[in-house]
Amino acid sequence: MSSNIGVMGHPIGHTKSPVFQQAGLDELGIAETFEAWDVAPDELEEKVTTFRATGFLAACVTLPHKQAVIPLVDELTEAAEAVGAVNWIFNRDGKLVGHNTDGTGFLRALKEKTGFDPAGVDAVVFGAGGAARAIVYALKLAGIARLTIANRTVGKAQALASEFSEGRFKPDAIGLSRDELANCAPYAQLLVNTTSLGMAGGPAEMATPILADMISADALGYDAVYAPPMTKFLREVENAGATSAGGMTMLVYQGIEGFEMATGQKAPVDTMFAAIEKAFKSG
Repeated sequence: MSSNIGVMGHPIGHTKSPVFQQAGLDELGIAETFEAWDVAPDELEEKVTTFRATGFLAACVTLPHKQAVIPLVDELTEAAEAVGAVNWIFNRDGKLVGHNTDGTGFLRALKEKTGFDPAGVDAVVFGAGGAARAIVYALKLAGIARLTIANRTVGKAQALASEFSEGRFKPDAIGLSRDELANCAPYAQLLVNTTSLGMAGGPAEMATPILADMISADALGYDAVYAPPMTKFLREVENAGATSAGGMTMLVYQGIEGFEMATGQKAPVDTMFAAIEKAFKSG
């Protein structure tokens, strides 16, 4: 192994993580190269074993390995257990700890980049996959007032809502039809797209889960998709006169949280954002 920190996934060519992570390492004078490791599913166990090596810091984990690594680590943090996925593995003296920073990264993106505090608000989350799980967990922690999970397959939305229901926190689960969305979306202060609708290279690049006429001008629309930076969903948000925010900020903040836990140092946030913004501008 040539480096003690990196990101693994399959395929991995699309990842932007090394761009901003390397900028952070360089700024702090940490002599490591943040590498991208293309690890096929049948190579995963062997790769994770190498993370126990003396001096190894951490590995960021992306698709399709976020669930598959769970049995390969020694311990899960509360966040990883609740979300049911690992996006960072830390080496603690040979013991591997699986953690999830997607939810807290999302909250930091909201608060620090848009000034939005989700405590006490009504929200709609579109989608019921891995990103939705992390965001529902985060919104529950943040003290959201009311949450609706809207998904094409209502059964998946119901399963997710049921899993996170506790005390007075009981998310609603609905489909994506206009009739169903009409009862909640226009009144929501926060709308979050976690589906692949609008994703570059995805099956529905020009699609959106909701149109402008159902979005309040007082709302914040956040898209967990970060490529392209302006999705069809975010265009609809802006057409409604509402505030839009793209997923690049969540990507960077989940990475910053992992960076700080791996290095034990405060991340140079401005430097890391500047690096990824430059990379997006240059294509």
